[in-house]
This record gives sequence, structure tokens and C-alpha cells, in this order.
Amino acid sequence: MGVLDDKVAIVTGSARGIGRATAEILIEQGAKVLINDLDGDVAEQTASELGGETVVFAGDLTDPAAPAKLVKTAIDAWGKIDIIVNNAGYTLDAPVHKMSDDWFQRMLDIHVVAPFRIVREAAPYLREPAKAEKEEGVEVFRKIVNVSSISGTMGNAGQANYAAGKAAVVGLTKTLAKEWGQFKINCNAVAFGYIETRLTASKDEANTMEIDGEKVQLGIPDQMRGMASMLIPIGRPGTPEEAAGGVFFLCSPWSNYVHGQTLNITGGQFTGMTT
Repeated sequence: MGVLDDKVAIVTGSARGIGRATAEILIEQGAKVLINDLDGDVAEQTASELGGETVVFAGDLTDPAAPAKLVKTAIDAWGKIDIIVNNAGYTLDAPVHKMSDDWFQRMLDIHVVAPFRIVREAAPYLREPAKAEKEEGVEVFRKIVNVSSISGTMGNAGQANYAAGKAAVVGLTKTLAKEWGQFKINCNAVAFGYIETRLTASKDEANTMEIDGEKVQLGIPDQMRGMASMLIPIGRPGTPEEAAGGVFFLCSPWSNYVHGQTLNITGGQFTGMTT
């Protein structure tokens, strides 16, 4: 028995890193999980490795048509949605004076526009059951967890685009909380600090991903990686599993009265990612 038995969860960007760790803990606790990634082969492999009851949606979530297809995949498989974790994202770093319009817009598109479209698309499947439950005098809590970053809450040199997108996620989350609290839909965000993923690994030629046919460099310089560790009171970066623990809490029944909050998962770090 798990605390999420029979719950249906959508976790975007869940083939790797924090998203995968989140999907894994939700599955362990009984949830049925939609696995999403740009790379369909990797998503299918993750789904097979995690076991449990899963379905895969591969696609670029910045495509305006993708959110509807994502939500439809979950509904076609299980007929309902209980949990949405908007985790998908990546970085395109440059100082403001060298940053292109395209790079700035891409970060807004993946980090705030895509989550907005996903929750809007899922709205009927979250709100309408809640209306019926309210008529019956029954409380059933559903969960939205949006992934932000301390780059968004504190700012970070070289990440004006990423920080802007992640800050906007917090505003979106707090607004959803005000609008949808009446439907018992808990809307919260997590702000990650330095977690060991592809985004914080060494910045070298091997650490890249492909977006729209363009190779995108991921990671941060090793000098910055060393500095980041010194700024964390716990003394080390977090693991994807530790990051996923905070997300799981916000998906669990123990967070039913936690609403409109941003949970910092930072090891005590309260500055930007590297500054």
C-alpha cells in the first residue's frame, strides 16, 4: 500500500535527473505516472526501468499543440488526473548584454509558458470533479507542483532568461493557488538550489542536448561548481532523490494544508546558484 494508490500523475521532463527521481518515488507510493521527455527512446527506457503503471508522451512541450496531447495521453490511459509536476526545463546561459531575444524567449517558453498551457489544458479534469465532490460534501485534494529555482527567487549572474522564467513560475503558482484553492487543488512550487544533474554538471563537450536540431551546451564551469559547494551550509550539492523528496511531500496527503508556497530545497543555500 502506498499513500498515492490509484492517483494519476503527470511528471514532465521525467526521463532523467530530478524528474525521473520524482516519477520513481510517486510510482513507489502507488501512483500511475505519465513519463515525458523530448527523447522518446529515453522516455520509454525510463518507463520500463521504473516499472509500475506508466504511459509515455514524447514531445517538445513548447509546441503549442503539445500540452493538449500530453493531457490527452493521461486521460486516455486512466481517465483522470490527480497530480501535475511541471519539471521540464534546461538552461541557456549568457550575460544580459550578450543574450539574444531567441535565448530569452526560449527560457520563458519552457519554464513558464509550457506549465501555464499544461495546467490550463488540465483544468477541466481537475476542477469539474472537484465541483461534484463539493456538492457531495467530500474533500478530495489534487496537486500541482511547479519547479522553480533559487536563480528565480534570488537571481543569478548569467541567467537573466532562466531566472526570469523561474521567477514567473512563482507568480503563476501563487495565482493558481488563489483561483483553485476552492477546488482543493493544492498549488505549490519548489525552488531548487544546487542539485547534481546535467544542468549543474561540468560544462564540457559531452554535456549537451539537442533542441530543435540545435546542440545546446549544459552545465556550469568547474570553478563555479567548487564555489557553489562552499555556499551550501549542508556542505554538498543535493541528489536528485533528495530534490524529489520535497516534490513528493507536496504531492502527498501531508501537504493538504500547504498552499501557494515555494519550498526551498537548497541545503540551506539562500543565494543564487553560483553567486
